[in-house]
Amino acid sequence: MSPGFDEYGPPVRVEGGLRARSTRGAIGQSWWSRRFVEVLESFALGSRLTRGRAYARRGQVLRLDVSPGRVTADVQGSRPKPYAVRIGLAAYPEKVWRRIEAELAGQAFFSARLLAGDLPAELEELFAAADAPLFPAEIDELDQRCGCPDFAVPCKHLAATFYLLAEAFDADPFQLLHWRGRARGDLLARLRTLRGVHPGGAGAGPAAPAGPAVLPGSADLSEPAGPAGPAGSAAGMPVAGAGRVLAGLPAVTPDDELDRFWVSPVALPDRPPTLATDPELLLRQLGPPGVEIGGPGLAERLRRAYQEFHGEGAS
Repeated sequence: MSPGFDEYGPPVRVEGGLRARSTRGAIGQSWWSRRFVEVLESFALGSRLTRGRAYARRGQVLRLDVSPGRVTADVQGSRPKPYAVRIGLAAYPEKVWRRIEAELAGQAFFSARLLAGDLPAELEELFAAADAPLFPAEIDELDQRCGCPDFAVPCKHLAATFYLLAEAFDADPFQLLHWRGRARGDLLARLRTLRGVHPGGAGAGPAAPAGPAVLPGSADLSEPAGPAGPAGSAAGMPVAGAGRVLAGLPAVTPDDELDRFWVSPVALPDRPPTLATDPELLLRQLGPPGVEIGGPGLAERLRRAYQEFHGEGAS
């Protein structure tokens, strides 16, 4: 019978490992990383999570990589050779991401937050409405594998990887979306295209030649526009943003009362969304730095410096 985890010796100490920023208490600062940890702990995984948290804080995780559908890591245990860890989570297919991107592009609030390097809390609800949950709902959705001899799943090496993964989501929220199948650059480029905005801030192309005004309701704006369609739309691409909201509204006629001119065509939300910013916004927009200029260590040093400057400015 395989020995229990208490029968193995202490882990081999390593230098230069990925050490959790949190030294006590809960791990995770942002809503998305806290939600991820909350989901894991809701699975009642027992004391393995506690021991894994200690491993994460001691720097026993040597490497952590996120790719579509898979997280891989090397974790140093009690044996000389680190254990290979793999955590699988289904990456959504292209057709699902196209549906999600159309929803995101159709609401300026989501596009603005994502383009600013942030994940709004309402994003989880949007993914759920698209039948593509952002977080796993059951433990069986996670394919957990570790090269250690411990028979328990998760073992402490897997648990340490989970906690470091939560902090990786803190540092770069797009890593969570990348795990689900869409890289940061691909998602933002798609949103810019759907909304007809170039990275430089200009529109999608030159304005259409002057011609008769087209009022809402006189054409089906929900269908893909052709080459001679409205400015900012591409051939074969659905109209997003205001065009999608106004599609199907009755055409305005001279007989309409003037007091309706300033009335919103759609109901406004009870609580208007807010664009919250913090001192780490620029770091999230730029993404993790390359190894040649310092890698994740540089981002962490800058993050702490920004937080200190922010605290001094507020005092």
